[in-house]
Amino acid sequence: MVYGQPAIALPLPSVTTNVAMRSVTAGQRLTSRYFDGPISQLGQNLAGVAKLIDTLLTRFDGHETPFEMNITSDLPAERGMGSSAAVAVAITRAMYAFFDRPLNRDLLLANAEIAEKITHGNPSGIDAATVSSDVPIWFVPHQETTQIPFALRGYLVIADSGIKGQTGKAVSAVARRKTTLPTETDLQIQTLGRLSGEARTALAKPDLTRLGAIISEAQTQLRGLGVSSPELDHLTQVATANGALGAKLTGGGMGGCLIALCPDVTTTQRVQQSLVAAGATATWIEAFNLEEEPE
Repeated sequence: MVYGQPAIALPLPSVTTNVAMRSVTAGQRLTSRYFDGPISQLGQNLAGVAKLIDTLLTRFDGHETPFEMNITSDLPAERGMGSSAAVAVAITRAMYAFFDRPLNRDLLLANAEIAEKITHGNPSGIDAATVSSDVPIWFVPHQETTQIPFALRGYLVIADSGIKGQTGKAVSAVARRKTTLPTETDLQIQTLGRLSGEARTALAKPDLTRLGAIISEAQTQLRGLGVSSPELDHLTQVATANGALGAKLTGGGMGGCLIALCPDVTTTQRVQQSLVAAGATATWIEAFNLEEEPE
């Protein structure tokens, strides 16, 4: 998703974020892995969450309504997996349900953006659109955000490199490269856009082998642009050496997570184990359109 090129974002139902609210006798309290205390004391690191909650309490005339909100999430922060957007979407859904108000998708995304603007400054909207969707999102910056046909049958192994993604640094690296090597860089960016279009076709068919090849080719282009990292390069190579059909970084780059596409349970488990052995700090498995689940 660079310089106007399209991107595809895939929701991962197995990697969940949940917000539960319950009535209490007094106060408004939030518990999570980052904060446990009165909502009025939320710190700057959760400023987006604080703004969203305050906005919705004002809308629902709920500042005097006592409740406890509990946030649990499988998503690691700063790994390019939409953690902040997932929390914003889950809070919105929980608060609308708690105050018994109707909520549609457009309103859900508009509310999530309240938090995302504070957290990210100028969010693209792709994270919130993806975490609130059941199907992949086709995204063209400033032009189109569309849910697309999806018939994938296979598995994804998602692995955390253990290193925080550095989106700003990655964007700057591409900008510098575009200045020093404009023709080569433009071709790499255009190739990524073309691969997104081919991936959209492969997802709809579905064509697992072709999709795997597209994923690996995208990683080659991203590495060439300088937005990968030695750790991600190593882990993607480990995944494909152990049977993954393709592997690439996901998110902003220079850290964060990778995805590896696998055709069956046995391969999936082998890839997962090999990634952990190679240094991945956490892994998740996502099965698509299949009865059989890996253990």
